[in-house]
Amino acid sequence: MGNTRFIPILMVAVLLSSFMISFSTKAATNINTDQLALLALKARVNSDPQNLLATNWSTVTSVCNWIGVACGSRHKRVTALNLVGMNLTGTIPPHLGNLSFLARLHIGNNSFHGSLPIEMANLRRLKFLSLKNNNFNGEIPSWFGSFIELQNLSLSGNNYMGVIPSSLCSLLKLELLSLYENNLYGQIPVAIGNLSSLRWLYLQKNQFSGFIPSSVFNISSLVNIDLSDNQLIGSIPSVQLNISSLEGIDLTFNNLTGHIPPNMFDYLPKLKGLYLSGNQLSGRIPIGLFKCQKLELLSLSVNYLEGIIPGEIGNLTMLKELYLGINNLKGKIPPQIGNLLSLEILSLPKCQLIGAIPSVIGNLTSLKVLHFSFNILTGNIPLQFGNLPKLEELYLAFNSISGIIPPRIFNSSNVRFIVLTVNQLSGYLPSNTGLWLPKLEILELAANELSGLIPVSISNASRLTILNIDGNSFSGYIPIDLGNLRDLQILGGRSE
Repeated sequence: MGNTRFIPILMVAVLLSSFMISFSTKAATNINTDQLALLALKARVNSDPQNLLATNWSTVTSVCNWIGVACGSRHKRVTALNLVGMNLTGTIPPHLGNLSFLARLHIGNNSFHGSLPIEMANLRRLKFLSLKNNNFNGEIPSWFGSFIELQNLSLSGNNYMGVIPSSLCSLLKLELLSLYENNLYGQIPVAIGNLSSLRWLYLQKNQFSGFIPSSVFNISSLVNIDLSDNQLIGSIPSVQLNISSLEGIDLTFNNLTGHIPPNMFDYLPKLKGLYLSGNQLSGRIPIGLFKCQKLELLSLSVNYLEGIIPGEIGNLTMLKELYLGINNLKGKIPPQIGNLLSLEILSLPKCQLIGAIPSVIGNLTSLKVLHFSFNILTGNIPLQFGNLPKLEELYLAFNSISGIIPPRIFNSSNVRFIVLTVNQLSGYLPSNTGLWLPKLEILELAANELSGLIPVSISNASRLTILNIDGNSFSGYIPIDLGNLRDLQILGGRSE
């Protein structure tokens, strides 16, 4: 009986001793602890083509002077590790969890692989964690929820699979969540709306399904949201009054249906980019959209939108790119498009647009790409198109456009593609065709009513690879000088 109390007392003494040793070891961690952790990482790197770690991470010098390492001025401990873009290959050792003062970890654009050790959960001071563009796999660790100070989390461009762990939705200081280009699936958690500090949400190029949670559009701090290239269904949630900071919405290439919410644009005064292409949206283009006068890019192509293109589109004077093609839009091209003096890309193919091309489009001197193919357009190509000095690509194929090709189009030194096939164009090709087109690669004129000789000047277009003149009424022979264009494919005509 005398020993019955001795045993537990002994056990307590042993446990207490063990705790004190552990505590003293933990309290004694210093820069040497950090050095050992980094040397363990170096040992796990099996490919260092530039010998950056091999030649620099040496015990001869202070760890604070190692490449990619930064130390705090107060505690002289490692606070940041930046190995981005060093072409390193390897795995992450558990010792990395001993960098207890680490606030920034950036090892993106390398070839690290495998899974992350759970010991990294000890990095409670982390504010910035970027593992993007590596080969990490498995599920996103649920213990990321222990990084309560985290502001930036980027796991994009890896091989993560599974769902978004609910623990990420408790990181209330998170400003950037970037998970794009992985193999993530399941629904986007409703609790993601709890991230009250979130500014940038990038979930594109995964396999997310289900509905877009309306809670996403309740995050008042949100600036950009990209959910493109997923399998999301249902309608677009209405935007709330308190989300006026939003600048970019990208929902392209999903399976979204229904109408574009007509009132959502009342609350988006800062919107610069709206990308809704590649869905199954129907209904008319909402007039409220044209209140967003800071809009620079509008992409609504490849949907089932109907009705006309509203003349109010002329209010978007900061617009640089406009994509409305492959829809059920009808009516004429509104002349108010001529107000969009900053426009660089105007793409309206494969709709049911009728009437003549407005001559005011010739005022858009910043225009680089004009795409009106596969419509029911009539009338002439405006002579003013010769006033577009930056024009690179002109597509007017498969319409009923008549008259001559304005000669000045062939004076634009930036033109690369001219595609005018299947129209009713007539007359001669200007004698200067090709003379001032050093960048011309494709000239498609097939199935028109052009006549006359093929100008010898075309041989000056040294980059020309395709010349399609089939189905016209050209006379004479193809100039022999075109034989100097080694990559040229000629479709139609006779060679001399």
